[in-house]
Amino acid sequence: MTVLTILKERGFIDNQTHEEALETYLKKPGRHCYIGFDPTADSLHVGHLIPIMSLAHMQQNGHIPIALVGGGTGRIGDPSGKNEMRKMMTLDTIDHNVQSIKRQLSGFINFGEGKALLANNADWLASLEYIPFLRDIGRYFSINKMIKAESYRQRIESEGGLSFIEFNYMLLQAFDFLTLLDRHDCRLQMGGSDQWGNILAGVELVRRSRQKTAFGITYKLITKSDGSKMGKTAGNAVWLDPEKTSPYEYYQFWMNTDDRDVARFLSLFTFLPMPEIRQVSNLVDGELNQAKTVLAFECTCLAHGREAALNAMASSASVFGSFTISEKILPSSSIPRTNKNKNAIELPTTFVSHNELTKGIPAYELFLRTGLTKSGGEARRLINQGGAYINGETVPAFDLLVDSSHLKDGEVLLRAGKKRFHRVKMKEQ
Repeated sequence: MTVLTILKERGFIDNQTHEEALETYLKKPGRHCYIGFDPTADSLHVGHLIPIMSLAHMQQNGHIPIALVGGGTGRIGDPSGKNEMRKMMTLDTIDHNVQSIKRQLSGFINFGEGKALLANNADWLASLEYIPFLRDIGRYFSINKMIKAESYRQRIESEGGLSFIEFNYMLLQAFDFLTLLDRHDCRLQMGGSDQWGNILAGVELVRRSRQKTAFGITYKLITKSDGSKMGKTAGNAVWLDPEKTSPYEYYQFWMNTDDRDVARFLSLFTFLPMPEIRQVSNLVDGELNQAKTVLAFECTCLAHGREAALNAMASSASVFGSFTISEKILPSSSIPRTNKNKNAIELPTTFVSHNELTKGIPAYELFLRTGLTKSGGEARRLINQGGAYINGETVPAFDLLVDSSHLKDGEVLLRAGKKRFHRVKMKEQ
């Protein structure tokens, strides 16, 4: 079984070039493949997990993944999937984001010598000379074909139009492919389905300029069964950076997976065997919740390490109660099958001063300060609608003073809705 078969079985692939030739190409180990990551933020998020996991599968099956960070193309911005031009970032911001992304990718991919590569296209794009680039690369591109690409066509037809600087993006991404071919004999580029036009441009550039066959694969853009975008919760991105999304919050994101998505997400976002995952489709009620716990644990292990996953699981148990997971459910998982640990060390926590808690803090202000709501108005609505809780009890009024009398075991436990928790503790004097 080749890695291509594995990716198809797990539901990754949306489209590909040269189906039979690519299958043959990947039968030999040691092939280089790459995916590009735009440094538009200083953290990747859950929406990036499909390309990250695909690189990890490539590595596990004997190939050499290249994670290409767009330090050069990030100075322009990819128009794919965007209705307007991206905001221009300073070079310092781009460099900071590049370094942060490299650290996060290292949690999923082993960058030991000869096992994987981290590359930054600023290394070759930043020093390009415009006239030689037009002569050597631009001559292979047809504007007639380019404007038919979905990413360009939508922007051209939009009110804001397509800027000339963005129009160059396809050429630069194709040049990345050519450069990685020349440097590492990399003949496979992968990416999201919105990258199909850019990937085909690279495949064609390699064919025409080097007379070699290159390959492309695109992955499905994942949405949840309810139609919402993958990687969003309560309107916010679920980041891989633990400073932006704590391991506990990350764990809870997976725990809150829709029942209809559990088996699919296990196949995409974990390395557990497919025969075991297929059995999950037959589970209901309590057993399906056990499978969700395994999903949350495995995903948190990959992103943050086993210790963080254990702490997040313990924190969840301290809020929702201890649990037992049957040995028959996803038996290949290394998750502890029982959890009675009441340690809530990873539960998101806000510390307030002794003086504040003695005087009392209005409930709506506390829900806002802890990030359970985005505004004071939202906090008032949540409380008035009966969706806010303190220590398990409904908050009776938005201006209720939360003070030291609400402390239980040295803390106040806030809850917004059914599943979003936050802990308030008093600062040590």
